[in-house]
Amino acid sequence: MRIDYALRASRSAVRHPRQSVARVQGRLDAHRDVHQARSDGGSTQRYVGTDDPLRRLHEMLGLPWPCAEQAPFPTLWNDIESGLRGAGVRVGLASYRGWNDGDRAFAAATWCAVRHQRPAAVVETGVAHGLTSRVVLEGLERNGNGRLHSVDLPAIDPALHKEIGVAVPDRLRPRWTYVAGTSRQCLRGLVQSLPGVDLFIHDSLHTQRNMRFELEVVWPRLREGAIALVDDIDRNPAFAEFAAAARPRASFAAHHVLGTGMWGVLIKDA
Repeated sequence: MRIDYALRASRSAVRHPRQSVARVQGRLDAHRDVHQARSDGGSTQRYVGTDDPLRRLHEMLGLPWPCAEQAPFPTLWNDIESGLRGAGVRVGLASYRGWNDGDRAFAAATWCAVRHQRPAAVVETGVAHGLTSRVVLEGLERNGNGRLHSVDLPAIDPALHKEIGVAVPDRLRPRWTYVAGTSRQCLRGLVQSLPGVDLFIHDSLHTQRNMRFELEVVWPRLREGAIALVDDIDRNPAFAEFAAAARPRASFAAHHVLGTGMWGVLIKDA
């Protein structure tokens, strides 16, 4: 199995040398982040997670709580997970060659952001099985408007490519543009091609270097009052550093439902 994987990975490196270089750089960045976290006592100490992130999000947006839009979300999420399991796809932690699927709390915040903000242009980095992508697209479909643009570096193993976005059914794909590649290759051109960005979702390579790059590229294109949802902020100080520099209208951090990770929200000021 390992020999077969190594052969497939080698063929992929030959066909896509720039992507291979990006993967190597990503590993180096991740190693640097781990070393930095150990030296400063652990990056999770930078954030205090709010006890009720969905309520906090609605307060930040000036919306009433409890939220009627949350009622259909549990059924939608359970249907997505059960549908994938029924198709023989592993779901959850480390289910996509060691990477996690989208967290339920993160997805619930995404759902409310889509339903309340009614975005015309949503930009997402990171797809994997596409659970968060599915949540966005279901929300856009209910809104009757909007398009999701997803940038994702396909897994190095071509055998996993058939699982990219597997959670997204054919009926929702007319609202979806999938861009295969790294955010450094594709993100700037994508956001500059759009009139503006109404919602940004970071769930790609969670290194300090990459997270800062994506936020710095997208933030100027975010409309006033737009939301940036950033996953796995606990791995490095990028979220805190960017928030200090960008001075958003409001921000908070929250814990994942599964595992020990954290996610964050930024709302852009005028």
